Amino acid sequence: MTEINTILSENISSNQTLFAEFAGVLLGDGSLSIYKSIVNGKTKFQHRLKVTLDSREQEYMRYVANLLEKLFFLRPLIRFKKEGNVVDIILFDKRIVNFLIDTGFALSPKWNRATIPNSLLKSDLEKQIVKGYFDTDGSVVIANNNGTKYPRLEMKVCPSPMQSQLIAILAKLGFHFGVYQIGRGEVRIQLNGRKQLRKWREQIGFSNKRHIDKANLFC
Repeated sequence: MTEINTILSENISSNQTLFAEFAGVLLGDGSLSIYKSIVNGKTKFQHRLKVTLDSREQEYMRYVANLLEKLFFLRPLIRFKKEGNVVDIILFDKRIVNFLIDTGFALSPKWNRATIPNSLLKSDLEKQIVKGYFDTDGSVVIANNNGTKYPRLEMKVCPSPMQSQLIAILAKLGFHFGVYQIGRGEVRIQLNGRKQLRKWREQIGFSNKRHIDKANLFC
């Protein structure tokens, strides 16, 4: 193990809960890439960790940027796209990307490849993985049934090993939910009602203020 891997491993061992939440963020709206680029006329391989968020969610954007800095000792770049409400939070670092690959994360694209590393499939960490995933790729929906409003938690999961892993975690935690095919192997996981929302807040929680504000309408 290289010196940098040792340093990262020791830091992450001391912050396993945060690393598990980061894992969910990465599996949700994040990506790992290794690609060629031309720099000063020379071909180089770029190693990139990127998380793409809604730029209107400034508080959560800062939360994720701080999370990356705490785990990896580097302040990420924050790049706002000219079109759309999109912001990329980026680390360019070969050592960090290779460390995450060695940990068990797959390179992009996530379709058919994304996996929760076995080292994180522990009861005390699985909740944090789900939390990070939902904060980036989930929604608290205000549904209306004949004039009666109720909360619905939804998250889409692409066809990949993590699909069955996330479903298994929710089942193990005792949630009542439906899994619906929405095309090309992608599924929507759906939890209905105040009781499931209350259970989610007690067992998993949210770090994204957008979800917190909507959940507060029912609690």
